[in-house]
Amino acid sequence: MYENRAALGYQDFEEVRVGHIFYIDKTDFIREWWEYADKVTLITRPRRFGKTLNMSMVECFFSNQYAGRSDLFEGLSVWEERSPEGEYKYRKLQGAFPVIFLSFANIKAARFAEMEYKITKVISDLYNQNTYLLAGNTLSGNEREYYKNVKPRMGIDEAADAVRSMAGFMERYFGEKVIILLDEYDTPMQEAWLYGYWDDAVRFFSSFFNATFKTNSALERGLLTGITRIAKESIFTGMNHLDVITTTSNEYATSFGFTEKEVFKALDDAGLGEQKQKVKEWYDGFTFGTQTDIYNPWSIVSFIKKGKFDAYWANTSGNDLVNSLVQTGEPGIKQTMEALLQGKSFETELDETIVFGQLGGSADAVWSLLLATGYLRIEKFEQVGRLERKMYTLRLTNMEVERIFEDMVRGWFGGSSGVYYNEFIKALLNDNVRKMNTFMNKVALNTFSAFDSGNRPSDQAEPERFYHGFVLGMVVNLAETYKVRSNRESGYGRYDVMIKPFDKTKKAFIFEFKVLDPDDDEKTLEDTLASAHAQIEEKQYAAELISEGFAPEQIRKYGFAFQGKACLIG
Repeated sequence: MYENRAALGYQDFEEVRVGHIFYIDKTDFIREWWEYADKVTLITRPRRFGKTLNMSMVECFFSNQYAGRSDLFEGLSVWEERSPEGEYKYRKLQGAFPVIFLSFANIKAARFAEMEYKITKVISDLYNQNTYLLAGNTLSGNEREYYKNVKPRMGIDEAADAVRSMAGFMERYFGEKVIILLDEYDTPMQEAWLYGYWDDAVRFFSSFFNATFKTNSALERGLLTGITRIAKESIFTGMNHLDVITTTSNEYATSFGFTEKEVFKALDDAGLGEQKQKVKEWYDGFTFGTQTDIYNPWSIVSFIKKGKFDAYWANTSGNDLVNSLVQTGEPGIKQTMEALLQGKSFETELDETIVFGQLGGSADAVWSLLLATGYLRIEKFEQVGRLERKMYTLRLTNMEVERIFEDMVRGWFGGSSGVYYNEFIKALLNDNVRKMNTFMNKVALNTFSAFDSGNRPSDQAEPERFYHGFVLGMVVNLAETYKVRSNRESGYGRYDVMIKPFDKTKKAFIFEFKVLDPDDDEKTLEDTLASAHAQIEEKQYAAELISEGFAPEQIRKYGFAFQGKACLIG
Protein backbone atom coordinates (compact mmCIF):
# COMPACT_ATOMS: atom_id res chain seq x y z
CA MET A 1 0.00 0.00 0.00
CA TYR A 2 1.39 3.41 -0.96
CA GLU A 3 0.35 6.72 0.48
CA ASN A 4 0.62 10.02 -1.36
CA ARG A 5 2.95 12.26 0.62
CA ALA A 6 6.66 11.57 0.29
CA ALA A 7 8.25 13.05 3.38
CA LEU A 8 11.55 12.62 5.20
CA GLY A 9 12.45 12.08 8.83
CA TYR A 10 9.39 10.13 10.01
CA GLN A 11 10.36 7.29 12.32
CA ASP A 12 7.15 6.94 14.34
CA PHE A 13 4.80 4.34 12.83
CA GLU A 14 1.65 5.89 14.29
CA GLU A 15 2.60 9.29 12.90
CA VAL A 16 3.23 7.81 9.45
CA ARG A 17 -0.08 5.97 9.32
CA VAL A 18 -2.25 8.71 10.79
CA GLY A 19 -0.57 11.40 8.67
CA HIS A 20 -0.86 9.39 5.41
CA ILE A 21 2.86 9.61 4.83
CA PHE A 22 4.46 7.60 2.02
CA TYR A 23 4.79 4.05 3.32
CA ILE A 24 5.67 0.68 1.86
CA ASP A 25 4.10 -2.18 3.79
CA LYS A 26 6.75 -3.95 5.89
CA THR A 27 4.39 -5.47 8.45
CA ASP A 28 5.18 -8.98 7.25
CA PHE A 29 8.27 -8.53 9.40
CA ILE A 30 5.98 -8.86 12.46
CA ARG A 31 4.69 -12.24 11.22
CA GLU A 32 8.16 -13.50 10.32
CA TRP A 33 9.71 -12.42 13.63
CA TRP A 34 6.92 -13.90 15.70
CA GLU A 35 6.96 -17.21 13.85
CA TYR A 36 10.72 -17.60 14.18
CA ALA A 37 10.09 -17.46 17.95
CA ASP A 38 13.70 -16.67 18.90
CA LYS A 39 14.09 -15.43 22.45
CA VAL A 40 16.43 -12.57 21.50
CA THR A 41 17.10 -11.38 17.95
CA LEU A 42 19.75 -8.93 16.78
CA ILE A 43 19.32 -7.55 13.25
CA THR A 44 22.03 -5.44 11.61
CA ARG A 45 21.34 -3.16 8.67
CA PRO A 46 23.03 -0.02 7.30
CA ARG A 47 21.98 3.48 8.28
CA ARG A 48 18.61 4.77 7.08
CA PHE A 49 17.20 1.38 6.16
CA GLY A 50 14.01 1.66 8.17
CA LYS A 51 15.25 0.04 11.39
CA THR A 52 13.69 2.62 13.70
CA LEU A 53 10.40 2.77 11.81
CA ASN A 54 10.14 -1.02 11.91
CA MET A 55 10.84 -1.05 15.65
CA SER A 56 8.14 1.57 16.15
CA MET A 57 5.84 -0.62 14.05
CA VAL A 58 6.54 -3.63 16.30
CA GLU A 59 5.83 -1.50 19.37
CA CYS A 60 2.51 -0.28 17.93
CA PHE A 61 1.50 -3.83 17.11
CA PHE A 62 2.33 -5.60 20.37
CA SER A 63 2.20 -2.89 23.05
CA ASN A 64 -0.82 -2.77 25.34
CA GLN A 65 -0.47 1.01 25.16
CA TYR A 66 -1.81 0.64 21.59
CA ALA A 67 -4.54 -1.86 22.37
CA GLY A 68 -7.53 -1.39 20.07
CA ARG A 69 -5.53 0.54 17.44
CA SER A 70 -6.55 -1.66 14.52
CA ASP A 71 -6.69 1.53 12.44
CA LEU A 72 -2.90 1.54 12.27
CA PHE A 73 -2.78 -1.88 10.59
CA GLU A 74 -5.97 -2.20 8.55
CA GLY A 75 -5.16 -3.08 4.95
CA LEU A 76 -1.60 -4.13 5.77
CA SER A 77 -0.32 -7.67 5.30
CA VAL A 78 -0.03 -8.74 8.96
CA TRP A 79 -3.61 -7.65 9.64
CA GLU A 80 -4.98 -9.58 6.67
CA GLU A 81 -2.93 -12.76 7.25
CA ARG A 82 -5.21 -15.79 7.62
CA SER A 83 -4.78 -19.37 8.77
CA PRO A 84 -5.67 -22.31 6.52
CA GLU A 85 -9.00 -22.35 8.39
CA GLY A 86 -9.67 -18.76 7.35
CA GLU A 87 -9.06 -17.14 10.75
CA TYR A 88 -7.10 -13.92 11.11
CA LYS A 89 -3.86 -15.21 12.59
CA TYR A 90 -2.31 -12.20 14.26
CA ARG A 91 -5.05 -9.78 15.18
CA LYS A 92 -5.34 -11.25 18.67
CA LEU A 93 -1.71 -10.30 19.34
CA GLN A 94 -2.27 -6.62 18.69
CA GLY A 95 -1.96 -4.74 21.99
CA ALA A 96 -1.41 -7.93 23.99
CA PHE A 97 1.92 -7.31 25.75
CA PRO A 98 3.70 -4.76 27.88
CA VAL A 99 6.53 -3.36 25.77
CA ILE A 100 9.73 -1.50 26.65
CA PHE A 101 11.13 0.47 23.69
CA LEU A 102 14.56 2.06 24.09
CA SER A 103 16.77 3.82 21.58
CA PHE A 104 20.52 4.43 21.85
CA ALA A 105 20.58 6.45 18.62
CA ASN A 106 21.39 9.70 20.40
CA ILE A 107 23.97 8.33 22.82
CA LYS A 108 26.96 10.01 21.21
CA ALA A 109 29.64 11.28 23.51
CA ALA A 110 33.33 12.19 23.46
CA ARG A 111 33.84 11.09 27.09
CA PHE A 112 32.63 8.11 29.10
CA ALA A 113 31.13 10.36 31.77
CA GLU A 114 29.00 12.03 29.12
CA MET A 115 27.92 8.66 27.74
CA GLU A 116 27.10 7.50 31.27
CA TYR A 117 24.81 10.51 31.75
CA LYS A 118 22.98 9.92 28.47
CA ILE A 119 22.45 6.22 29.21
CA THR A 120 21.07 6.96 32.65
CA LYS A 121 18.84 9.68 31.17
CA VAL A 122 17.30 7.17 28.72
CA ILE A 123 16.60 4.76 31.56
CA SER A 124 15.28 7.54 33.80
CA ASP A 125 12.87 8.58 31.04
CA LEU A 126 11.62 4.98 30.86
CA TYR A 127 10.80 5.07 34.57
CA ASN A 128 9.10 8.46 34.26
CA GLN A 129 6.87 7.07 31.51
CA ASN A 130 5.60 4.28 33.75
CA THR A 131 4.85 6.02 37.04
CA TYR A 132 1.44 4.24 37.15
CA LEU A 133 3.44 1.39 38.69
CA LEU A 134 3.76 3.45 41.86
CA ALA A 135 0.00 3.34 42.38
CA GLY A 136 -1.61 0.45 44.24
CA ASN A 137 0.27 -2.45 45.75
CA THR A 138 2.37 -3.66 42.82
CA LEU A 139 5.64 -2.47 44.35
CA SER A 140 6.93 -2.99 47.85
CA GLY A 141 8.21 -0.12 49.96
CA ASN A 142 11.82 -0.89 49.09
CA GLU A 143 10.93 -1.15 45.39
CA ARG A 144 9.20 2.23 45.51
CA GLU A 145 12.35 3.72 47.02
CA TYR A 146 14.45 2.02 44.33
CA TYR A 147 12.10 3.38 41.67
CA LYS A 148 12.44 6.95 42.88
CA ASN A 149 16.25 6.69 42.88
CA VAL A 150 16.41 5.88 39.17
CA LYS A 151 17.45 9.24 37.78
CA PRO A 152 20.12 10.79 35.53
CA ARG A 153 23.65 10.30 36.91
CA MET A 154 22.62 7.34 39.03
CA GLY A 155 25.37 4.79 39.57
CA ILE A 156 26.43 2.91 36.43
CA ASP A 157 25.99 -0.43 38.22
CA GLU A 158 22.41 0.48 39.11
CA ALA A 159 21.77 1.57 35.52
CA ALA A 160 22.95 -1.80 34.18
CA ASP A 161 20.18 -3.57 36.11
CA ALA A 162 17.41 -0.97 35.86
CA VAL A 163 15.73 -2.21 32.66
CA ARG A 164 15.51 -5.74 34.02
CA SER A 165 13.92 -4.36 37.19
CA MET A 166 11.39 -2.38 35.13
CA ALA A 167 10.48 -5.52 33.15
CA GLY A 168 9.84 -7.34 36.43
CA PHE A 169 7.60 -4.53 37.69
CA MET A 170 5.62 -4.49 34.43
CA GLU A 171 5.18 -8.26 34.38
CA ARG A 172 3.80 -8.18 37.90
CA TYR A 173 1.44 -5.29 37.08
CA PHE A 174 0.05 -6.63 33.77
CA GLY A 175 0.38 -10.36 34.36
CA GLU A 176 2.27 -10.78 31.08
CA LYS A 177 5.93 -11.10 30.25
CA VAL A 178 7.54 -8.12 28.54
CA ILE A 179 8.79 -7.53 24.98
CA ILE A 180 11.96 -5.41 25.03
CA LEU A 181 12.98 -3.45 21.93
CA LEU A 182 16.38 -1.77 21.70
CA ASP A 183 17.11 0.35 18.62
CA GLU A 184 20.63 1.33 17.47
CA TYR A 185 22.25 -0.73 20.21
CA ASP A 186 25.78 -0.18 18.84
CA THR A 187 25.83 3.62 18.46
CA PRO A 188 27.47 4.21 21.86
CA MET A 189 29.99 1.43 21.16
CA GLN A 190 31.12 3.08 17.95
CA GLU A 191 31.49 6.37 19.81
CA ALA A 192 33.47 4.64 22.54
CA TRP A 193 35.94 3.30 20.00
CA LEU A 194 36.25 6.63 18.20
CA TYR A 195 36.94 8.59 21.39
CA GLY A 196 39.05 6.10 23.30
CA TYR A 197 36.88 4.83 26.17
CA TRP A 198 36.11 1.40 24.69
CA ASP A 199 37.05 -0.63 27.79
CA ASP A 200 34.81 1.43 30.08
CA ALA A 201 31.91 1.08 27.66
CA VAL A 202 32.40 -2.69 27.32
CA ARG A 203 32.29 -3.14 31.11
CA PHE A 204 28.95 -1.33 31.33
CA PHE A 205 27.27 -2.81 28.27
CA SER A 206 28.28 -6.39 28.97
CA SER A 207 26.53 -6.04 32.37
CA PHE A 208 23.57 -4.21 30.83
CA PHE A 209 22.94 -6.75 28.05
CA ASN A 210 23.40 -9.68 30.41
CA ALA A 211 20.86 -8.28 32.87
CA THR A 212 18.36 -7.11 30.24
CA PHE A 213 18.37 -10.01 27.80
CA LYS A 214 19.98 -13.05 29.44
CA THR A 215 19.08 -13.28 33.12
CA ASN A 216 15.73 -11.52 32.80
CA SER A 217 12.92 -13.90 33.83
CA ALA A 218 10.31 -11.28 32.84
CA LEU A 219 11.41 -11.27 29.19
CA GLU A 220 8.94 -12.57 26.58
CA ARG A 221 11.01 -11.62 23.52
CA GLY A 222 13.89 -9.29 22.83
CA LEU A 223 14.64 -7.47 19.57
CA LEU A 224 17.74 -5.37 18.91
CA THR A 225 18.77 -3.46 15.82
CA GLY A 226 22.06 -1.83 14.89
CA ILE A 227 24.56 -1.33 12.12
CA THR A 228 27.31 -3.70 13.21
CA ARG A 229 27.60 -7.16 14.69
CA ILE A 230 29.86 -6.60 17.66
CA ALA A 231 31.71 -9.66 18.89
CA LYS A 232 29.85 -11.63 21.54
CA GLU A 233 33.03 -11.74 23.58
CA SER A 234 32.82 -7.96 23.92
CA ILE A 235 29.31 -7.28 25.18
CA PHE A 236 27.15 -10.39 24.68
CA THR A 237 29.14 -12.79 26.84
CA GLY A 238 27.26 -16.01 27.47
CA MET A 239 24.20 -15.03 25.40
CA ASN A 240 23.97 -18.30 23.49
CA HIS A 241 20.27 -17.75 22.85
CA LEU A 242 20.97 -14.64 20.76
CA ASP A 243 20.01 -15.06 17.08
CA VAL A 244 22.17 -12.71 15.00
CA ILE A 245 20.88 -11.64 11.58
CA THR A 246 23.40 -9.80 9.41
CA THR A 247 23.37 -8.52 5.85
CA THR A 248 24.42 -11.98 4.62
CA SER A 249 21.51 -13.76 6.37
CA ASN A 250 18.37 -14.73 4.46
CA GLU A 251 16.01 -14.02 7.35
CA TYR A 252 14.07 -10.74 7.09
CA ALA A 253 15.79 -10.04 3.75
CA THR A 254 13.00 -7.82 2.38
CA SER A 255 11.88 -6.29 5.70
CA PHE A 256 14.47 -3.50 5.71
CA GLY A 257 15.04 -1.46 2.57
CA PHE A 258 12.92 -1.39 -0.58
CA THR A 259 12.85 -4.12 -3.20
CA GLU A 260 13.16 -3.20 -6.86
CA LYS A 261 9.51 -4.05 -7.44
CA GLU A 262 8.51 -1.69 -4.61
CA VAL A 263 10.78 1.09 -5.90
CA PHE A 264 9.60 0.86 -9.51
CA LYS A 265 5.95 0.89 -8.35
CA ALA A 266 6.63 3.98 -6.23
CA LEU A 267 8.36 5.72 -9.16
CA ASP A 268 5.39 4.99 -11.44
CA ASP A 269 2.96 6.30 -8.81
CA ALA A 270 5.03 9.48 -8.51
CA GLY A 271 5.19 10.02 -12.29
CA LEU A 272 8.91 9.26 -12.38
CA GLY A 273 8.79 5.92 -14.17
CA GLU A 274 11.11 7.08 -16.96
CA GLN A 275 13.94 7.41 -14.39
CA LYS A 276 14.00 3.75 -13.34
CA GLN A 277 17.32 2.81 -14.95
CA LYS A 278 19.17 5.83 -13.60
CA VAL A 279 17.63 5.31 -10.14
CA LYS A 280 18.94 1.75 -10.28
CA GLU A 281 22.47 2.95 -11.10
CA TRP A 282 22.44 5.49 -8.32
CA TYR A 283 20.65 3.70 -5.45
CA ASP A 284 20.48 -0.05 -6.13
CA GLY A 285 23.16 -2.58 -5.22
CA PHE A 286 22.39 -3.67 -1.66
CA THR A 287 22.12 -7.40 -1.03
CA PHE A 288 20.66 -9.07 2.05
CA GLY A 289 21.22 -12.81 2.06
CA THR A 290 20.39 -14.01 -1.44
CA GLN A 291 17.98 -11.13 -2.01
CA THR A 292 19.52 -8.75 -4.52
CA ASP A 293 18.37 -5.36 -5.80
CA ILE A 294 17.62 -3.77 -2.43
CA TYR A 295 17.44 0.04 -2.36
CA ASN A 296 18.18 2.55 0.38
CA PRO A 297 14.77 3.91 1.55
CA TRP A 298 16.17 7.31 2.56
CA SER A 299 17.64 7.88 -0.89
CA ILE A 300 14.52 6.70 -2.72
CA VAL A 301 12.12 8.85 -0.69
CA SER A 302 14.50 11.81 -1.10
CA PHE A 303 14.59 11.33 -4.87
CA ILE A 304 10.80 11.01 -5.13
CA LYS A 305 10.36 14.13 -3.01
CA LYS A 306 12.97 16.28 -4.78
CA GLY A 307 13.05 14.74 -8.26
CA LYS A 308 16.83 15.02 -8.73
CA PHE A 309 19.80 12.71 -8.30
CA ASP A 310 22.14 13.37 -5.41
CA ALA A 311 24.10 11.58 -2.69
CA TYR A 312 21.31 11.91 -0.12
CA TRP A 313 22.74 9.19 2.10
CA ALA A 314 25.94 11.20 2.52
CA ASN A 315 24.06 13.90 4.32
CA THR A 316 22.94 11.58 7.09
CA SER A 317 24.95 10.99 10.25
CA GLY A 318 27.31 8.10 10.89
CA ASN A 319 30.17 8.59 8.42
CA ASP A 320 32.77 9.61 11.03
CA LEU A 321 33.91 6.07 11.84
CA VAL A 322 34.23 5.05 8.19
CA ASN A 323 36.12 8.24 7.33
CA SER A 324 38.52 7.77 10.23
CA LEU A 325 39.27 4.14 9.36
CA VAL A 326 39.96 4.78 5.69
CA GLN A 327 41.92 7.98 6.28
CA THR A 328 44.25 6.58 8.95
CA GLY A 329 44.28 3.00 7.67
CA GLU A 330 47.28 1.09 6.47
CA PRO A 331 48.54 1.72 2.92
CA GLY A 332 46.85 -1.47 1.67
CA ILE A 333 43.43 -0.06 2.59
CA LYS A 334 44.05 3.09 0.57
CA GLN A 335 45.38 1.06 -2.37
CA THR A 336 42.21 -0.99 -2.41
CA MET A 337 40.14 2.19 -2.21
CA GLU A 338 41.98 3.42 -5.32
CA ALA A 339 40.82 0.33 -7.19
CA LEU A 340 37.27 0.60 -5.85
CA LEU A 341 36.96 4.23 -6.89
CA GLN A 342 38.03 3.20 -10.38
CA GLY A 343 35.14 0.74 -10.60
CA LYS A 344 37.07 -2.41 -9.70
CA SER A 345 36.32 -5.17 -7.21
CA PHE A 346 38.58 -7.10 -4.85
CA GLU A 347 38.53 -10.47 -3.11
CA THR A 348 38.95 -10.96 0.62
CA GLU A 349 38.19 -13.31 3.47
CA LEU A 350 35.75 -11.82 5.96
CA ASP A 351 34.41 -12.43 9.42
CA GLU A 352 31.20 -10.45 9.83
CA THR A 353 31.79 -10.07 13.54
CA ILE A 354 33.22 -6.62 14.20
CA VAL A 355 36.03 -6.67 16.72
CA PHE A 356 36.57 -2.98 17.35
CA GLY A 357 39.96 -3.61 18.88
CA GLN A 358 41.16 -4.85 15.48
CA LEU A 359 39.85 -1.98 13.38
CA GLY A 360 43.02 0.05 13.68
CA GLY A 361 45.30 -2.68 12.41
CA SER A 362 43.30 -5.13 10.33
CA ALA A 363 42.21 -4.43 6.76
CA ASP A 364 39.79 -7.38 6.92
CA ALA A 365 38.08 -5.81 9.93
CA VAL A 366 37.68 -2.55 8.00
CA TRP A 367 36.17 -4.34 4.99
CA SER A 368 33.78 -6.19 7.33
CA LEU A 369 32.66 -2.86 8.74
CA LEU A 370 32.23 -1.29 5.29
CA LEU A 371 30.11 -4.26 4.20
CA ALA A 372 27.95 -4.03 7.33
CA THR A 373 27.48 -0.30 6.89
CA GLY A 374 26.43 -0.65 3.25
CA TYR A 375 29.41 0.97 1.54
CA LEU A 376 30.43 -2.32 -0.10
CA ARG A 377 28.29 -4.96 -1.79
CA ILE A 378 28.92 -8.63 -2.38
CA GLU A 379 29.55 -9.37 -6.03
CA LYS A 380 30.42 -13.03 -5.46
CA PHE A 381 30.63 -15.37 -2.49
CA GLU A 382 32.19 -18.81 -2.25
CA GLN A 383 33.54 -21.16 0.39
CA VAL A 384 36.97 -22.49 -0.51
CA GLY A 385 39.42 -25.09 0.71
CA ARG A 386 39.09 -28.00 3.08
CA LEU A 387 38.04 -25.65 5.88
CA GLU A 388 35.37 -23.93 3.73
CA ARG A 389 36.74 -20.43 4.30
CA LYS A 390 34.36 -17.66 3.27
CA MET A 391 35.72 -15.60 0.37
CA TYR A 392 33.93 -12.49 -0.80
CA THR A 393 34.34 -10.42 -3.95
CA LEU A 394 33.39 -6.85 -3.02
CA ARG A 395 32.89 -3.54 -4.81
CA LEU A 396 31.37 -0.15 -4.02
CA THR A 397 27.62 -0.46 -3.72
CA ASN A 398 26.45 2.12 -6.26
CA MET A 399 27.02 5.60 -7.69
CA GLU A 400 25.77 7.26 -4.53
CA VAL A 401 28.45 5.49 -2.48
CA GLU A 402 31.08 6.45 -5.06
CA ARG A 403 30.09 10.08 -4.53
CA ILE A 404 30.28 9.67 -0.77
CA PHE A 405 33.84 8.35 -0.92
CA GLU A 406 34.95 10.93 -3.46
CA ASP A 407 33.66 13.70 -1.22
CA MET A 408 35.30 12.02 1.78
CA VAL A 409 38.71 11.97 0.08
CA ARG A 410 38.35 15.59 -1.01
CA GLY A 411 37.56 16.45 2.60
CA TRP A 412 41.00 15.16 3.62
CA PHE A 413 42.49 18.05 1.71
CA GLY A 414 40.06 20.64 2.98
CA GLY A 415 40.74 24.22 4.03
CA SER A 416 44.15 25.63 3.14
CA SER A 417 45.38 22.10 2.37
CA GLY A 418 42.76 21.86 -0.36
CA VAL A 419 43.96 25.11 -1.91
CA TYR A 420 47.56 23.91 -1.86
CA TYR A 421 46.56 20.53 -3.28
CA ASN A 422 44.72 22.11 -6.21
CA GLU A 423 47.62 24.47 -6.85
CA PHE A 424 49.98 21.49 -6.88
CA ILE A 425 47.84 19.79 -9.55
CA LYS A 426 47.90 22.97 -11.66
CA ALA A 427 51.68 23.28 -11.30
CA LEU A 428 52.09 19.62 -12.27
CA LEU A 429 50.07 20.01 -15.47
CA ASN A 430 52.02 23.19 -16.32
CA ASP A 431 55.50 21.67 -15.72
CA ASN A 432 56.18 24.20 -12.97
CA VAL A 433 58.53 22.24 -10.71
CA ARG A 434 59.25 25.20 -8.41
CA LYS A 435 55.57 25.63 -7.56
CA MET A 436 55.14 21.85 -7.31
CA ASN A 437 57.74 21.89 -4.54
CA THR A 438 56.20 24.90 -2.81
CA PHE A 439 52.70 23.52 -2.73
CA MET A 440 53.58 19.87 -2.06
CA ASN A 441 55.50 20.86 1.06
CA LYS A 442 52.51 22.88 2.25
CA VAL A 443 50.14 19.97 1.53
CA ALA A 444 52.40 17.53 3.37
CA LEU A 445 52.86 19.85 6.35
CA ASN A 446 49.10 20.36 6.70
CA THR A 447 47.89 16.80 6.07
CA PHE A 448 50.54 14.39 7.38
CA SER A 449 48.90 14.21 10.78
CA ALA A 450 45.51 13.48 9.24
CA PHE A 451 46.88 10.22 7.82
CA ASP A 452 48.64 9.28 11.04
CA SER A 453 47.01 6.30 12.73
CA GLY A 454 48.22 7.51 16.13
CA ASN A 455 50.82 4.80 16.67
CA ARG A 456 53.88 7.07 16.40
CA PRO A 457 54.84 6.01 12.90
CA SER A 458 58.43 6.10 11.84
CA ASP A 459 59.79 8.51 9.29
CA GLN A 460 59.65 5.59 6.87
CA ALA A 461 56.00 4.74 7.53
CA GLU A 462 54.44 8.19 7.78
CA PRO A 463 55.28 9.35 4.22
CA GLU A 464 53.91 6.05 2.90
CA ARG A 465 50.55 6.67 4.56
CA PHE A 466 50.56 10.22 3.26
CA TYR A 467 51.55 9.07 -0.21
CA HIS A 468 48.66 6.65 -0.51
CA GLY A 469 46.19 9.26 0.72
CA PHE A 470 47.68 11.77 -1.73
CA VAL A 471 47.30 9.28 -4.60
CA LEU A 472 43.68 8.67 -3.64
CA GLY A 473 43.18 12.41 -3.93
CA MET A 474 44.59 12.34 -7.47
CA VAL A 475 42.37 9.39 -8.37
CA VAL A 476 39.35 11.44 -7.31
CA ASN A 477 40.37 14.83 -8.71
CA LEU A 478 41.77 13.68 -12.06
CA ALA A 479 39.25 10.95 -12.78
CA GLU A 480 37.52 12.84 -15.59
CA THR A 481 40.60 13.24 -17.79
CA TYR A 482 43.31 10.87 -16.46
CA LYS A 483 43.70 7.29 -15.36
CA VAL A 484 45.72 7.08 -12.17
CA ARG A 485 47.44 3.83 -11.22
CA SER A 486 49.84 3.04 -8.41
CA ASN A 487 52.25 0.26 -7.47
CA ARG A 488 51.88 -1.66 -10.72
CA GLU A 489 54.33 -3.82 -12.66
CA SER A 490 56.00 -1.99 -15.54
CA GLY A 491 59.18 -2.79 -17.45
CA TYR A 492 61.50 -4.59 -15.03
CA GLY A 493 60.16 -3.24 -11.77
CA ARG A 494 57.43 -1.21 -10.05
CA TYR A 495 56.60 2.46 -10.26
CA ASP A 496 54.75 4.28 -7.52
CA VAL A 497 52.32 6.27 -9.63
CA MET A 498 51.50 6.50 -13.32
CA ILE A 499 49.09 9.16 -14.60
CA LYS A 500 47.86 8.49 -18.13
CA PRO A 501 45.66 10.97 -20.00
CA PHE A 502 42.68 9.58 -21.88
CA ASP A 503 43.68 12.04 -24.62
CA LYS A 504 47.00 10.63 -25.87
CA THR A 505 48.13 14.01 -27.20
CA LYS A 506 48.57 15.24 -23.62
CA LYS A 507 51.36 14.65 -21.12
CA ALA A 508 51.71 11.49 -19.05
CA PHE A 509 53.43 11.31 -15.65
CA ILE A 510 55.52 8.83 -13.67
CA PHE A 511 56.15 9.40 -9.95
CA GLU A 512 58.66 7.55 -7.81
CA PHE A 513 58.30 8.17 -4.05
CA LYS A 514 61.31 7.51 -1.82
CA VAL A 515 62.16 8.21 1.81
CA LEU A 516 65.72 9.30 2.63
CA ASP A 517 67.62 6.17 3.65
CA PRO A 518 71.05 6.66 5.28
CA ASP A 519 71.73 2.94 4.79
CA ASP A 520 71.82 3.61 1.04
CA ASP A 521 74.41 6.34 1.54
CA GLU A 522 71.77 9.05 1.16
CA LYS A 523 72.78 12.10 3.17
CA THR A 524 70.45 14.70 1.62
CA LEU A 525 67.10 14.87 -0.13
CA GLU A 526 69.04 15.55 -3.33
CA ASP A 527 70.71 12.13 -2.93
CA THR A 528 67.30 10.48 -2.44
CA LEU A 529 65.90 12.31 -5.47
CA ALA A 530 68.78 11.06 -7.61
CA SER A 531 68.10 7.53 -6.37
CA ALA A 532 64.44 7.85 -7.36
CA HIS A 533 65.35 8.93 -10.90
CA ALA A 534 67.91 6.14 -11.18
CA GLN A 535 65.20 3.66 -10.29
CA ILE A 536 62.79 5.08 -12.89
CA GLU A 537 65.40 4.59 -15.59
CA GLU A 538 66.82 1.31 -14.35
CA LYS A 539 63.39 -0.30 -14.09
CA GLN A 540 62.22 1.18 -17.42
CA TYR A 541 58.97 2.51 -15.96
CA ALA A 542 58.24 4.42 -19.17
CA ALA A 543 58.10 1.23 -21.24
CA GLU A 544 54.36 0.80 -20.76
CA LEU A 545 53.55 4.34 -21.88
CA ILE A 546 55.79 4.11 -24.95
CA SER A 547 54.19 0.82 -25.94
CA GLU A 548 50.78 2.53 -25.78
CA GLY A 549 51.85 5.21 -28.24
CA PHE A 550 53.09 8.02 -25.99
CA ALA A 551 56.19 9.78 -27.36
CA PRO A 552 59.16 10.04 -24.95
CA GLU A 553 58.88 13.85 -24.93
CA GLN A 554 55.29 13.51 -23.62
CA ILE A 555 56.39 11.59 -20.54
CA ARG A 556 57.26 13.49 -17.36
CA LYS A 557 59.34 11.61 -14.78
CA TYR A 558 59.37 12.96 -11.23
CA GLY A 559 61.08 11.80 -8.10
CA PHE A 560 59.55 12.65 -4.71
CA ALA A 561 62.08 12.56 -1.87
CA PHE A 562 60.79 12.62 1.73
CA GLN A 563 62.50 13.23 5.05
CA GLY A 564 59.95 13.58 7.81
CA LYS A 565 57.41 16.11 6.56
CA ALA A 566 59.88 17.72 4.13
CA CYS A 567 59.59 16.87 0.45
CA LEU A 568 61.79 17.57 -2.60
CA ILE A 569 60.44 17.06 -6.13
CA GLY A 570 62.51 17.02 -9.27
